[in-house]
Amino acid sequence: MAGPLAHLKVLDLSRILAGPWAGQVFADFGAEVIKVERPQRGDDTRHWGPPYLKDGKGVDTDDAAYYLAANRGKKSITVDITTEAGQKLIKELVQHCDIVLENYKVGGLKKYGLDYDSLKQVNPRIIYCSITGFGQTGPYKNRAGYDAMIQGMGGLMSITGVPEGQPGAGPQKVGVAVVDLMTGMYAVSAVLAAVIYRDKTGVGQHIDLALLDTQVAWLANQAQNYLTSGVSPVRQGTGHPNIVPYQAVPSRDGYFMLAVGNDEQFKRFCHIAGIEELAKNPAYATNAARVMAREQLMPLIEEATRKQDSAWWLEKLSDAHVPCGPINTLEEVFADPQVKAREMVVEQPHPKAGRVKTVRNPVLFSETQLEYEQAPPLLGQHTEEVLRELLGKSDSEIAQLKKGGTV
Repeated sequence: MAGPLAHLKVLDLSRILAGPWAGQVFADFGAEVIKVERPQRGDDTRHWGPPYLKDGKGVDTDDAAYYLAANRGKKSITVDITTEAGQKLIKELVQHCDIVLENYKVGGLKKYGLDYDSLKQVNPRIIYCSITGFGQTGPYKNRAGYDAMIQGMGGLMSITGVPEGQPGAGPQKVGVAVVDLMTGMYAVSAVLAAVIYRDKTGVGQHIDLALLDTQVAWLANQAQNYLTSGVSPVRQGTGHPNIVPYQAVPSRDGYFMLAVGNDEQFKRFCHIAGIEELAKNPAYATNAARVMAREQLMPLIEEATRKQDSAWWLEKLSDAHVPCGPINTLEEVFADPQVKAREMVVEQPHPKAGRVKTVRNPVLFSETQLEYEQAPPLLGQHTEEVLRELLGKSDSEIAQLKKGGTV
């Protein structure tokens, strides 16, 4: 059964992560996604290893695991867009596509005649999504933007890491490129909104999406805390700025995550921990009071949690409906029975590796079941197929494009 977006074609001119992540979501949802890459080299992330995907003999292939994470379900073609023939091919492809994704620097595609104003002359219905570090306007518009620097500039690193005054204090970036990933997800929702608008009006449009804007937008409650109080939030480690206790706590054999969300849960936790007097103390009885008394309360809680192993706490607290969870390694994540039951790992056939494992899209549709048949493609794997089947190129025309280095 085809996915819900099987009627759409996406031309993915992007590379690295934010744009490719959006492209992969479209592919997962059934759209035909054509990934345009540089001849010979391809997407930068193909080379961002080790680790690399291994072939059937256990030898490293040319594709890094990083690339595999964001390019499932796509067709890869190689086109040299710096050539006139390559630009002509892109414009021909645009005539058959609904969506263009690109993450070149501001104005970077204009010199090739592949900017939105140029391509909407080719296809007025095209939805053209530009992803940049800082957007199409503003004093920083011509700067390059990368995830880690945007985590810093956008405030995320000021609220992530060990609190000041404690061992190891200082800012930390998040362990995955969350700015890129969130920008990719905003791109998907924005493009789909534009598709709905186009279906009503027949008019395409340009979407201007910036990494910095995205980072500022998804500061969420932390941003609102500042806007409401005028006080910049600070690093709380694993703690929550508005809820206590809501953080990693020590056990006898490690740590576990305790996530007490309301006063009744706090009472149940204190009963299990043998510290009922804390729940009865007006200084700790309400969440607002606990937030104000965080520094006094948490050492008392941690003294209690150190008396039992993590497994004991997870069993007792879960039985009492007090939110808690282990702090898993990725090996433990993929061995977890719930993750296994939800079939979060899927496999696709691969021309070099035989099979490749990827993490499935978390969305489950009741009527349009998603299929995962196309592995992250080899560089240029589908060039001839797309040129022949979509553009109607003959074998001699394809041979000429190859000879000239266009594809």
